[in-house]
Amino acid sequence: MASHKGLLGLNPSQRQAAEHIHGPVLILAGAGTGKTRVVTTRIAGMVYNDIPPENILAVTFTNKAANEMRERVGTMISQEQVDKVTICTFHSLCVRILRTCIERLGYKKNFTIYTQSDQIGLLKRIIVRKIGKDESMDAKMANSMISHAKNTGEPISDREDSLINEIYTTYNKELKKFNAVDFDDLMILAVKGLEENPDICKQWERKFRFVMVDEFQDTNKLQMQLLKNIIGNTEQNICVVGDDDQSIYGWRGADITNILDFERFFPNPVIVKLEENYRSTNRVLRLANSVIKNNLDRREKTLWSSRGEGEKIRVVSMPDAEKEAEWVVHEILEGHRIDRRKYDDFAILFRMNTQSRVMEEQLRENEIPYKVIGGQSFYERREVKDILAYLSVFLNHEDDVSLLRVIATPPRGIGDGTIAMAMQFSIDHDMSIFHALNDLEFLGSLTTRAQNAIAKFTDFLNKYSDVVHTKGSNYPAMTDELIKETDYIDYLKRNCKSPEEVDLRRRNIAELLEGMNRHFEKSKRGLKGFLDSVSLMQDKEEDKDKGTGVSLITMHAAKGLEFPVAHIIGAEEGILPHSRSTEEGTKDEERRLFYVAITRAMEELTITWCHSRKRWGDKMPCQASSFFKEMSKEEIVETSFETLDKEPVSEDFATDYWARMKEMLSG
Repeated sequence: MASHKGLLGLNPSQRQAAEHIHGPVLILAGAGTGKTRVVTTRIAGMVYNDIPPENILAVTFTNKAANEMRERVGTMISQEQVDKVTICTFHSLCVRILRTCIERLGYKKNFTIYTQSDQIGLLKRIIVRKIGKDESMDAKMANSMISHAKNTGEPISDREDSLINEIYTTYNKELKKFNAVDFDDLMILAVKGLEENPDICKQWERKFRFVMVDEFQDTNKLQMQLLKNIIGNTEQNICVVGDDDQSIYGWRGADITNILDFERFFPNPVIVKLEENYRSTNRVLRLANSVIKNNLDRREKTLWSSRGEGEKIRVVSMPDAEKEAEWVVHEILEGHRIDRRKYDDFAILFRMNTQSRVMEEQLRENEIPYKVIGGQSFYERREVKDILAYLSVFLNHEDDVSLLRVIATPPRGIGDGTIAMAMQFSIDHDMSIFHALNDLEFLGSLTTRAQNAIAKFTDFLNKYSDVVHTKGSNYPAMTDELIKETDYIDYLKRNCKSPEEVDLRRRNIAELLEGMNRHFEKSKRGLKGFLDSVSLMQDKEEDKDKGTGVSLITMHAAKGLEFPVAHIIGAEEGILPHSRSTEEGTKDEERRLFYVAITRAMEELTITWCHSRKRWGDKMPCQASSFFKEMSKEEIVETSFETLDKEPVSEDFATDYWARMKEMLSG
């Protein structure tokens, strides 16, 4: 193969991966080993070696990844050539295929693709038709179940006569009637179109003679079928790039056997391992290697780096989550002041979203900018916003936005039509919606049933309003009572897709109550003071836009990112590995998640765990993660909060502190 300038900066393994063009190739690209560079150099190399660009296909999972790949290839070959290479997502590839064969599957050529909001709108209409207005079945939940059934090929329900089965059947019929397909249908129908039409299959096989797939460990069974159909049985010029050690989306349908059993699908592949890591120090990598090697079902690879040994990894035990948050935030402050690190250099990684609340509070208290990646900020979560809206209306009946949020949460017999009329009446008469609901003229326009439902609702608001306006009232206890009286947890259960989601949302409510209790104990400013502090925590849009500050990030969302200083928090049995993993036999995937978290650290890594943690308001004892037993002892320093707390303040910190004080006084 003729060489081109892109090959010059590659190491020997990367170069081998980029230059091997013909036949099946499996590139095992460990964390931080420069896979994007290899993929883009490989594409440019093919074009440079006279392979027609229109015969090259590169498939990614996101539009962002496809655009980045296209831009980087564009720095190595001409724009005209780049435009002829097909670099796209799986879904957009399926759209192209269906434009050539959907008529043979009983659809018209000009089919419509339904977005998620289109799907939910259709499902809402079907649910109302099937079970009436007053019955509750969440359209989002139905949509999620339908998507899972389509992706896995599993039946949506064990019972043929179940309601969800009936909705599923009707939904598919309606889509067909409207000549529409949803995102999951794109994949199903493309595979069907190719398998049932050998002539069309041959056409695509001839067009895409060289195929590359990025993030191959995230592919599912349907995507594998699609690839096999496009590749055909002749040359099999397929190159896949991935890392089985970073396969963390099994719960979303990703099938790790695609990468583990690659030879079964495409015999005698060339396997290239990329093991030189350009991100982390060797201590971080040896720690990651020591953990992941305990997964027996994996492809052997050992990461190493030429970036030097680096610092040992600290493993620190904490008394509880509050002390953990205080200590981690103090460490970040010290790193910012003494080492002059930017806040962007720091990341706090956690397994579960609920762990972010205490951290957010501490960062706020210390006026440290932060951004939440891979999950909403704690106070943006649906159930948290619902309860805060109730509390806001109790304090201020004029708060229309909050009143509209809670009036049907849970449903209380006040229909959408009545709510729309109340809104219009309030606009016409320049009054709040609460006043409209109490206005005799407005009530006179309603049925007796609607009047009774409104009377119950306004009595309920007034009752709680009296409580919150009483000086010194115990608003956390009142909120607990509110949740019970409204049967809010039952309402949540009906609107969740899985028992896991119910559990997560209940934990969030427990976390909210915990935060309220802390505020109640510390502050004399009552419920108004608590809601003001929450509003300040939500006033973070400018931070998000600038993308500045400490990253608060779920382990799932951390894949592909890197940070000079990382803190992994809450490394306890039941959290990491998650308690579900033992029941479901997915501990290997939890270990991979821990591996992903460790390999985000470039220079410094600290792992913390708590001796106790509050669950549902009660203090529960915790144990260190069982993964600790697997970690190489040579790479870590184990200590405790108590030990570190007794250490004198470092000389640097003291000098820095006095220097800043002098600066302030002289100013």
